[in-house]
Amino acid sequence: MKQLLEFIPLILFFVVYKTYGVQEGAIVLVVATVIQLIALQVIYKKIEKSQWIMGIAVVFFGLLTAFFNDLAFLKWKVTIVNAIFAGALLISQFVFKKPLIQMMMGKELKLPQEVWAKLNLGWAVFFLFCMSLNIIISEFFSDDAWTNFKVFGLTGLSLVAVLGTGIFLYPHLKDLDKEENNGKE
Repeated sequence: MKQLLEFIPLILFFVVYKTYGVQEGAIVLVVATVIQLIALQVIYKKIEKSQWIMGIAVVFFGLLTAFFNDLAFLKWKVTIVNAIFAGALLISQFVFKKPLIQMMMGKELKLPQEVWAKLNLGWAVFFLFCMSLNIIISEFFSDDAWTNFKVFGLTGLSLVAVLGTGIFLYPHLKDLDKEENNGKE
């Protein structure tokens, strides 16, 4: 439910952009994002930091897009947000020596430090890849091509990254499950 709620503003933006244009799509995106954040707070009693970052970025760059009737601002948002996420992951790992992924998921999962480090680095590379791909598509392709990429391409890439994370973690989760079962016998 939570993931579906997060995609509703994007879907609404896409439909309105394709039907009416940039300005209208951006206004719908901003309004839908504000409603989404309110709904997340009401339903789940908490808005994650990443959701706040995305929400603030969408409202800021969406309003600029609507005001100037120029999709470039939303294109920049994708690049900037991916850079922020990649930077946070890399700084946490190499400066603070504690992977951000571990800080976010460490309560639910107990994994060896090297697994956390690889997972953290993998997500940082993913965000850098998405950032780079967004720059290429936003600069060298049409606005329609970028919009299709934003809605379908980045969503698909995110799904692949989540599945890849599951595949990467599976052997470690099996090992943890064996350890827990051996301790109970």
